[in-house]
Amino acid sequence: MLYPDFLVPGGTIGFVAPSFGCATEPYITGFKRAQERLKNMGLNINNGPNVYEAKGIGISNTPQLCGKELSDMYAADSNDVLISCGGGELMCEILEYVDWNKIKSAEPKWFMGYSDNTNFTFLLNTIADTASIYGPCAAAFGADKLHASLKDALDVLMGKKLSVSGYDMWEKESLKNEDNPTPEYNLTEKKILRCFYGDKEYETPVDEMDSDTGIHVSGRLVGGCMDCLVNLTGTEYDCVSDFNDKYKDDGIIWFLESCDLNVFAIRRAMWQMEKAGWFKYVKAFIIGRPLVFGQDMMGLDQYSAVLAVAGKYKVPVIMDVDLGHLPPAMPVISGAYADVSVEKGNITLNYVLR
Repeated sequence: MLYPDFLVPGGTIGFVAPSFGCATEPYITGFKRAQERLKNMGLNINNGPNVYEAKGIGISNTPQLCGKELSDMYAADSNDVLISCGGGELMCEILEYVDWNKIKSAEPKWFMGYSDNTNFTFLLNTIADTASIYGPCAAAFGADKLHASLKDALDVLMGKKLSVSGYDMWEKESLKNEDNPTPEYNLTEKKILRCFYGDKEYETPVDEMDSDTGIHVSGRLVGGCMDCLVNLTGTEYDCVSDFNDKYKDDGIIWFLESCDLNVFAIRRAMWQMEKAGWFKYVKAFIIGRPLVFGQDMMGLDQYSAVLAVAGKYKVPVIMDVDLGHLPPAMPVISGAYADVSVEKGNITLNYVLR
């Protein structure tokens, strides 16, 4: 696994829009305030040509121009790391226009984003054998006050922190809108992990787990947004079999979260990834809060949707983690080896860059 150089003081952040650009409110204001904050931190900004565009369908521009921007900015010397402007809907359509040979031959570079950006964070791992950061997009850094998770993301990007833990509270309903573009997270819900071994919940309550009774597992992290991952199964971009074989001695820790999927779609996605052989060497599953948190359809909920598949493997399944579309979210170094622990009601990821 290749690990890019971390961002240094005085370095340059490149912003790209392989999915949505920051073309409408509240994202325009959030993005501009993010740039101001980062400049005040002593960092430089290098914007790609699509960051304010909205000419595409489900992405910032045409698939051709989005693929070109991403390829060119990744290989360019004008920036040191890349952060995506936002998520979106159809980033998958740019993949045939990404110059993968250019990506693989370029000096490795950190790319950070989540949701639709799984189409690059995940493929950097599995196609280019390069680590990436599954973390916040550009406008998040324009918040009136940075939540600890956003500070963690910057600290990971700058190599100041190689260990992250979950947070106390989470946001069910955002206060963000056109008139209030950069609010702090609306933290109304207490984070409560649910942990299973196979399909059985651990006997020790999560908040009572300690160094002896807690969960401790190590392996190589890979994953992202299930909406995107399941879309890649069986395509020419599905290189998971080779990735699994390369890292089978480490074992794979799959981190997964979902956006538009209801609980039945989550179960179908888990089934499809399993039948594609993706979970062959799984050591654990880390499951973020789904956007449909609390949904129950015909007796199926977010837990049984995952456990119907994950429960077969007799490995830890850690659920309702700070990951995904209901913030805050821990920044995950996708592709890294990690020591994962659950103690005293919280999860910690210790990244080992090997």
